[in-house]
Amino acid sequence: MDEVVSVFESKTLKLHTTRSWDFMGFQDKRRSSPGESDIIIGVIDTGIWPESDSFSDYGFSPAPKTWKGKCAGGNNFTCNKKIIGARKYIDDGGSSARDNVGHGSHIASIAAGNKVKDASFYGIAKGIAKGAVPSSRLAVYQVCVSERCVEADILKAFDDAIADGVDLITISLGRREEVDFKLDVIAIGSFHAMEKGILTVQSCGNSGPYRGTITSVAPWLLSVAASIMDRRIIDKFSLGNGQTLSGRSINSFASSGKKIALLPGEHASLPYCNGSTCDCLDPKKVIGNILLCSSEDGVQMGYEYGAFGSIVINSDQHAGVVPYPASRIDEITYAHALSYANSTNNPQVEILKSEAMNDPNAPYIADFSSRGPNPLIPEILKPDISAPGVEILAAFSPNANPSGFPGDNRHVKYNIMTGTSMACPHVTGIAAYVKSFHPDWSPAAIKSSIMTTAIPMNGSQDLKNFAYGAGHVNPVKVIDPGLILDLSKDDYVNLLCDIGYDTATVRKISGDNSACSSSSGKSLLKDINYPSIVYQVQLMQPFMVNFTRTVTNVGIANSTYKASVTKISNINITIVPQVLSFKSLGEKQSFSVNVAGGKFSKPIVLSSSLVWTDEKHRVRIPIIVDVTQI
Repeated sequence: MDEVVSVFESKTLKLHTTRSWDFMGFQDKRRSSPGESDIIIGVIDTGIWPESDSFSDYGFSPAPKTWKGKCAGGNNFTCNKKIIGARKYIDDGGSSARDNVGHGSHIASIAAGNKVKDASFYGIAKGIAKGAVPSSRLAVYQVCVSERCVEADILKAFDDAIADGVDLITISLGRREEVDFKLDVIAIGSFHAMEKGILTVQSCGNSGPYRGTITSVAPWLLSVAASIMDRRIIDKFSLGNGQTLSGRSINSFASSGKKIALLPGEHASLPYCNGSTCDCLDPKKVIGNILLCSSEDGVQMGYEYGAFGSIVINSDQHAGVVPYPASRIDEITYAHALSYANSTNNPQVEILKSEAMNDPNAPYIADFSSRGPNPLIPEILKPDISAPGVEILAAFSPNANPSGFPGDNRHVKYNIMTGTSMACPHVTGIAAYVKSFHPDWSPAAIKSSIMTTAIPMNGSQDLKNFAYGAGHVNPVKVIDPGLILDLSKDDYVNLLCDIGYDTATVRKISGDNSACSSSSGKSLLKDINYPSIVYQVQLMQPFMVNFTRTVTNVGIANSTYKASVTKISNINITIVPQVLSFKSLGEKQSFSVNVAGGKFSKPIVLSSSLVWTDEKHRVRIPIIVDVTQI
């Protein structure tokens, strides 16, 4: 039928599974906007736990007049003046939009949860749990059961959210591999949202630290990487010889002060097994002891076989919730513990309750966070931005298991979780904050304000901006960026034409009568008005390329901006003109960025930036040269 834009197979996507706001300087002294309570954030996820204190409607006025949705959350689900709408898409004969997983509640409270004093996970990370915009409203679209999220439901949720009148959409789920835009329901749904003035923020995925693993790559999306903040959670254990070692686990179990027998895996396994890994245990030997294992599997195996606890090798940078006393350690710490265990006939250990410590190196990117470059459009930087996503305390579902281990029967109101899923709603909340001050700004303008005010980051091995995007989000500066780089729907349509899509394919994404012109071509991609510049270069090929960008003045009417560039070896970057003078707000001016370099014999990512400054603002645009074997 004419009304059918395209047909493709509906597949299953995966979820990308409180110090963070204070760490970013976004405290109670921040500017408040009277329009914050009119902002509606659409959360496409596992649902929500409406009774959580984070979602109480105490002190809230009725829903904004722009709201056109409804509360269709199913059985035993009631909306309020905070959660103003709910829909469920899983037809299982009696379910509701109530969150039985915990993921959706966690996401929603990071973005827009109320201020809740003395929130903690069994006393760990105790403080005030809050979202970026606690006065904003929530509309919930439950598309996931457990970690299964069906594409047809996701696309319907986008349609409903747009029709309901949300202002932003946050979606912390996605594919494990990139897919053509015309088959990507999140790319299609967010394109339609963008057309209606709604910015979609998506987690970039948890497949790092490898190059090209990012799957959130549509240019009209805001793609978020996960950073590590300055509060880390550690788990110490004390050996019988008095030595205290540290690991990374979220262990809520307070020690009785008594040491327990420490049993290396070799002594706890059946005769025909690889003993050190603890993957083949003898139940008679395990019960009541603390296992020492060379594999992460030892946590689950020990738990199933009745061990008192476990100490295991795990190279993750972050701590995870454990179902019994356990500590995850690196190989060096394991060697120390094993050496002690083998040095005495009666090795003993005491695992202590987790505690918080300061990490002075923060922020830096988490290893698991998916990396660029953009596998579909190398000229578009992905991820766009980074935000805290490691060991985040936020609301949870009492129906869910806090550790994910079968048999863990604890029930909590707040849990500590890690993933780009947690980074994403930080940026959604900040985007809502911008929207509350600038309700008429386009999705691209909001995105530009977040990217150009970001704090520069370093490290991330050799991938640089392909790990952290434009930098670390800076909520203090976003509402007054000075200049913005804007884009319209037509610009994105032209981009799709430029990457080689014909008119018929473009219409499968846009859903309208958009058409490609005969002048479309890949050479035009470099000049899309994106708030970053990426150029991919072949090995041993000298290059000289010119980029054009246009900025709009949103700062001070009469202002003059001067350009400066971070120098990098073997690359020459010039800006023309070097001064931009504005006479009014809304005035647009264009400039060129000329980048030239010689031959490079090895793959390398070279990172620079252009900064436009007046007396008040710093507008930073990353410039990345990706030398690779194309």
